[in-house]
Amino acid sequence: MASTLFILNDPPYGTERSYNGLRLAISLVKRDGERVRVFLIGDAASCAKEGQQVPQGYYNLELMLRAIFRRGGEIGVCGTCMDARGMGDEELADGCHRSTMDELTNWTQESERVLVF
Repeated sequence: MASTLFILNDPPYGTERSYNGLRLAISLVKRDGERVRVFLIGDAASCAKEGQQVPQGYYNLELMLRAIFRRGGEIGVCGTCMDARGMGDEELADGCHRSTMDELTNWTQESERVLVF
């Protein structure tokens, strides 16, 4: 099984880097024989915030993360980054979990491809 790790750094809105990274992750997770992991670090930790309300017709990163999870992807959120932004575990969207630098290190070593957005 091919394994790809996506590391997202940018906030959910105001720039399209996290959006584009998740678009690619969704496309990849739909393919047979692909393992997709997403690690949200820095301002990207806010991508995993539950209850996002966006204008009609605008993309919603919470829903995109859920789509990855529903197809078997894993989503880790940097715990240190969550703490710095005042986010508690109970605020994470379904399928996202508080993670650590150790888990990111493991995921990096286990991945054939690492893409950074």
